[in-house]
Amino acid sequence: MSLRCHGNTFEQDFHASVSNKPFQKNIVKQCTQCGKCCINYSDGGLSATADEIEYWEIFRPHIYEYVRNGIIWVNPTTGKKISRCPWLEKLPDEEKYTCSIYHDRPDDCKHYPVTVSQMINDKCEMIEVKDLSEPKQAQRALDKLMSNSFP
Repeated sequence: MSLRCHGNTFEQDFHASVSNKPFQKNIVKQCTQCGKCCINYSDGGLSATADEIEYWEIFRPHIYEYVRNGIIWVNPTTGKKISRCPWLEKLPDEEKYTCSIYHDRPDDCKHYPVTVSQMINDKCEMIEVKDLSEPKQAQRALDKLMSNSFP
């Protein structure tokens, strides 16, 4: 089944959006800091392990403030779930984002992306046009690129 976006398949829209960019021979490039993964998953799509939460409680209380009953990114004042990661920061005058807790972020964040299909669904900018026609090769490249982020 193909994803549809604006009447076209996602692949058609994706190709059109990157076709005016210089073609790169590499399959799956480094993160472009577009923030899409953080924006897409911060509204309930992320979790943290008990060990991560315990670490934050002991060593990073400013992060732990945003945890309630094992659920991450809860407003410390209201106790309500925050719809966008509180640690995602847009760079001034750029369409790029940074994570203010990058070295202490949850494993869910460290391990993204896992599959090329996940990248396609999320419109991840790490993917290249060539990846769409060579998904197995792209997955191998992604696995290699992400190998340091997995235990």
